[in-house]
Amino acid sequence: MGVTAVFILPLLLLGISGLLFIYQEVSRLWSKSAVQNKVVVLTDAISGLGKECARVFHAGGARLVLCGKNWERLETLYDALISVADPSKVRLVLLDLSDVSCVPDVAKEILDCYGCVDILINNASMKVKGPAHKISLELDKKIMDANYFGPITLTKALLPDMISRRTGQIVLVNNIQGKLGIPFRTAYAASKHAALGFFDCLRAEVEEYDIVVSTVSPTFVRSYHIDPGQGNWEASMWKFFFRKLTYGVHPVDVAEEVMRTVRRKKQEVFMANPIPKAAMYIRTFFPEFFFAVVACGVKEKLNVPEES
Repeated sequence: MGVTAVFILPLLLLGISGLLFIYQEVSRLWSKSAVQNKVVVLTDAISGLGKECARVFHAGGARLVLCGKNWERLETLYDALISVADPSKVRLVLLDLSDVSCVPDVAKEILDCYGCVDILINNASMKVKGPAHKISLELDKKIMDANYFGPITLTKALLPDMISRRTGQIVLVNNIQGKLGIPFRTAYAASKHAALGFFDCLRAEVEEYDIVVSTVSPTFVRSYHIDPGQGNWEASMWKFFFRKLTYGVHPVDVAEEVMRTVRRKKQEVFMANPIPKAAMYIRTFFPEFFFAVVACGVKEKLNVPEES
């Protein structure tokens, strides 16, 4: 029996590895066919996540319209993409979503690139951290423009084209803070809650036109910066909860999930490890306990002297 097991185990592992390889190849080909020659508009393409999304969709054969607020970085991304694939399938558009007044004109430029839009990926985001009373109202408004008014203005401008063609997909790359507020991120969390609410409502409104609205909400993308001032706080009893909550996912993983969301036409995806998921359930079913724990953690942080 022992000798048989010695031979069977390697064969079993080899078989499993083969099946996983076949599954990955089929999944890759399926993803490619799902976006082949589709016009994909990607905002904030020059961010870490934006670059990975551009790479994944370009490899899938999509016709890309890459948007960003820095032309030189857009050109750098363009050069990287055309070095491995068809240069005729990449167009660049200068767009700063925090300047809402320019969005309608830029939307026309986007439509002129290929004549239509099949998939819109709202990826742009602006972050801020600090106590609510120290964040100016002007900065609050700027965050709302970048994270809420900008994306919905662009969506509204491109939506008539999708409605007239009765096809399309809109993807919002959001954040856990669209569902779960975290201390010292009032403006950011408010903008993410607002964006999620808008696209949840829009999903029902455009279903009759065969337009899919999807939201992908990771915890934090690892390229985001975590304030070094948290160093001392991590010595407190709450470090496990908050560190697990802030540890995010890699941009490559999020980009691949966005591709899967487009391919499978998923409506909502929540990317998180067990700690944030548990926090979501506690916030829903035991709100008083959740608020007490969060408030306790904030008090501890405020009582710890910051490092110079």
